[in-house]
Amino acid sequence: MRTQLDTLVTGALQHGSAVPAFTCYDFTTALAVVAAAEESGRGAILLVAPKTAATPNGLRLITALRGLADAAGVPIAVQLDHAADPQVITDAVSAGADSVLVDGSSLPYEDNIALVQGVRAALAAQGRADVVIEAELGGLAGDEDRAFGTDVAEEPAGLTDSAQVEDFVSRTGAQLLAVAVGNVHGKYKGEPRLRWEVLQDIAVRTRIPLVLHGASGIPAEELVKAAAMNVGKVNFNTELRTGVLALLEEQTTAHRADGENLQALLGHWDASARTFAATALATLSR
Repeated sequence: MRTQLDTLVTGALQHGSAVPAFTCYDFTTALAVVAAAEESGRGAILLVAPKTAATPNGLRLITALRGLADAAGVPIAVQLDHAADPQVITDAVSAGADSVLVDGSSLPYEDNIALVQGVRAALAAQGRADVVIEAELGGLAGDEDRAFGTDVAEEPAGLTDSAQVEDFVSRTGAQLLAVAVGNVHGKYKGEPRLRWEVLQDIAVRTRIPLVLHGASGIPAEELVKAAAMNVGKVNFNTELRTGVLALLEEQTTAHRADGENLQALLGHWDASARTFAATALATLSR
């Protein structure tokens, strides 16, 4: 059943849990995520990257994900992730996304606020004031679409300034807040070193749910702490993709030899994505 993102996340937090969000570049992965969610009896979030949403096929994927969410046996939300282009946001919402991460984190503080305000006003003018807005304060290193390509510095940069949180949330009207507390996109260089004291300080300054991006690679024993600090949504991308690609590298030759057996190969793809999603769901659930 398709569910508003803020409703899904708030409900999980009331039970001491967080909701995992998975970047889906394709429908096969999305099917696996929803199947894992249904098996666990827990809700999940299907994310679409902005580079995907900026293409005609990406918009068709969003529409398909919305249909998948409608038919699911557990609460599922569909979100456009890390978007800054108002046209991409408008198109994605029209295609079926009912929540958006309006990401102005690379902009100066006032410009970040102005971007979020502008998107909210534009959506309201189009009769879509119901779209849930997540905003981001602080900058995450790395690229959400690439597992490699940047070496993350050992000392975290771009941490969320907790002193700005109340003003930022008040002026943007964001319903969720993504924070930078030492988390990164892509693979971590060495062991992740999250700044839990920064996250705790942020948590006491706002009532809206917090979001932790770049969760792939963070040990489970660390992630389970998140919900206690009002983190209701945790994003996964890198480990999901790298697991599927490693599986395809390992299995493709055998399935070519077996009469180009694509159906069986897709079955392995499904199993890889489903196993990862099930692990994330179990880690974040209470």
